[in-house]
Amino acid sequence: MSHSTVQTTPFSDQKPGTSGLRKKVTVFQQPHYLANFVQSIFNSLDGFQGKTLVVGGDGRFYNQEATQIILKMAAANGFGCVLVGQNGLLSTPAASAVIRKYSAFGGIILSASHNPAGPDGDFGIKYNIGNGGPAPEKITDAIFEQTKKLDTYLITDSDDVDLSKIGSSQIGNMQIEVIDPVTDYAQLMESLFDFNAIQTLIKGGFRLSFDAMHAITGPYAKTIIEQRLGAPEGSVCNAEPLSDFGGGHPDPNLTYAHELVETLYGDNAPDFGAASDGDGDRNMVLGRRFFITPSDSLAILAANATLAPGYKEGLAGIARSMPTSAAVDRVAEKLGIDCYETPTGWKFFGNLMDADKVTLCGEESFGTGSSHIREKDGLWAVLFWLNIIAKRQLSVEEIALDHWATYGRNFYSRHDYEGVDSVSAAALMAHIKNNFASIKGEIFGNYQVSDCDDFSYTDPIDQSISTNQGIRILFSDGSRIVFRLSGTGTEGATIRIYLESYEKDPSKHTLDAQEGLAELIQIANQLSEIEKRTGRSEPTVIT
Repeated sequence: MSHSTVQTTPFSDQKPGTSGLRKKVTVFQQPHYLANFVQSIFNSLDGFQGKTLVVGGDGRFYNQEATQIILKMAAANGFGCVLVGQNGLLSTPAASAVIRKYSAFGGIILSASHNPAGPDGDFGIKYNIGNGGPAPEKITDAIFEQTKKLDTYLITDSDDVDLSKIGSSQIGNMQIEVIDPVTDYAQLMESLFDFNAIQTLIKGGFRLSFDAMHAITGPYAKTIIEQRLGAPEGSVCNAEPLSDFGGGHPDPNLTYAHELVETLYGDNAPDFGAASDGDGDRNMVLGRRFFITPSDSLAILAANATLAPGYKEGLAGIARSMPTSAAVDRVAEKLGIDCYETPTGWKFFGNLMDADKVTLCGEESFGTGSSHIREKDGLWAVLFWLNIIAKRQLSVEEIALDHWATYGRNFYSRHDYEGVDSVSAAALMAHIKNNFASIKGEIFGNYQVSDCDDFSYTDPIDQSISTNQGIRILFSDGSRIVFRLSGTGTEGATIRIYLESYEKDPSKHTLDAQEGLAELIQIANQLSEIEKRTGRSEPTVIT
């Protein structure tokens, strides 16, 4: 079977962000656009000839067409085998698990995570390396350099592959294995958690609701939660993956997963609620009329980790992204293990896990995970919570209150201002930095500024340096405000403001987070001049 060398010209906008390349579907549908980026990935790599590549995505619009292009290009470029999910589907955590289980050279994941989908929605592509994790900056930088000078790409002249049936086929000399997207992942989960204890919990009348948001996690949750753990049919809702995610915004937070929130805060609410996002790597956990922040979730999982069989020997260490609250730091201190503070982006956890420095890791953006793979993992977190509830025989709220009584509560919230004009957003950040010198030592109400900086990180494993990772305003009592521009959107800019204050007094632990942080919120708005500079009087999303 022959292949073609296609003449092309570079695109100027193919610099990968923290989670690969994300653009509107219409951008990816331009002639040569996807192929250019895929060829740039291959051109940046060495030693993959004859090796195995994993391919799959979250099923959003353009997933099928993109998968076929990648298969034909992988064959033309010399890969020996591709493992591809049935119908082109693989959740991001499952893709990482498959890469690791089969010792693949790497993988290409098609997803724009929690961004909306459909013909007018978003699409994304990223490369994961052989450890199953996102490509580090040295590789994404190399990919970007290739995009700027690419003039040809290779593609096999062949018909599309039938991805609807599990089994083997060929494109030229390359073998294609269409695999069940759920099987390997489900087996991994069963090795980590006490499924028998969770089954007994559910049989005893424990009720749960999992909202898959018409995204990729639906088949995984149906198989594991309903079929293997015995939850009644319908416990997993919005379970069918749709190319437009049912017209919703597949971001598991209090705003976009409002149906689940209404269920858990309504009459006859179930005992437990959870949601996952577009590609299955994020999670939200709720009890009956009780919300668990992702920062608290990481801390509670760490404090109770040995209750799960996969973690019964304890934790090597813990890592969290800088904007994530310091709640887990207190757990690490009590356990006598290290806690690492990294920039935002899961790739920064990979080196620590590969060096056996950490077992659990998490980000405040509804992502938690462990060394079982090299991605955050939404359903894994849900199963971990169910394991803890089954062992402790306490409600979600009781577990949280007990945790706060032991460690104190880190009141925490994130205010997102989405779709802000990029120039205005950059000017706001510059304004805060320009005032560093003038606000140090200043008193704002009950808070005194002790320091302020733009967070930088030196990787303790490879000594790589990452700068400009978020503006921090630190106060003398340990409270802080963090400002960041998000790199996960496709239009405008998202300004994220993170607010954190520690409270040891148990009598105050039941306060609403926004009430507990009210004064810090006012200070953040004052320091940033956000309404004046963006015209926004309220955040788009509060979590």
